[in-house]
Amino acid sequence: MTDNDSQTFGRLPATDAERSVAGRPTRAAVVDWWTDRFGVPRTIFESYTLWEKGAGKVWALPFDPGAPVPVEALGLTVLRTRQEHWKPTTIAAQRFGREATRNVLRLDERDHAAAFLAGEEQEIAWDGDWGYVIAAHELTGRLEPIGVGLYTYGTLQSMVPKGRRREF
Repeated sequence: MTDNDSQTFGRLPATDAERSVAGRPTRAAVVDWWTDRFGVPRTIFESYTLWEKGAGKVWALPFDPGAPVPVEALGLTVLRTRQEHWKPTTIAAQRFGREATRNVLRLDERDHAAAFLAGEEQEIAWDGDWGYVIAAHELTGRLEPIGVGLYTYGTLQSMVPKGRRREF
């Protein structure tokens, strides 16, 4: 396969040398990104195969179906890559965020966590990196990832999709 087919899942090539579809990220680049940006251990991804469908939607599947797969959905969407800054998905933040050790913005106050989940933008003091972050809140004694936020200039913008937002 040398063209990007929006109807077929194509496996991410392991490295640049194995790439046959222009612009397709490599497995190594995706795993490196999760490790570098969020500190998620590489071992978390060992049991997952990584696929692209369309332009830049990367999916993770906890098994290997073999060759390119002509289906509507496969596993879970984990990353959008065909834009200036790669953006993790909410479901990926919730699935892999417990393992993250970097760029996790802890929302200690219940009101901040509730505002984030409602999709609100809020002023938050934080000394971490700007860009996409995993917003998390402690529930029952454990830090739980809520979703993806965009942190810039002291402002946290919730990226929780409209259909998944909740008001408390």
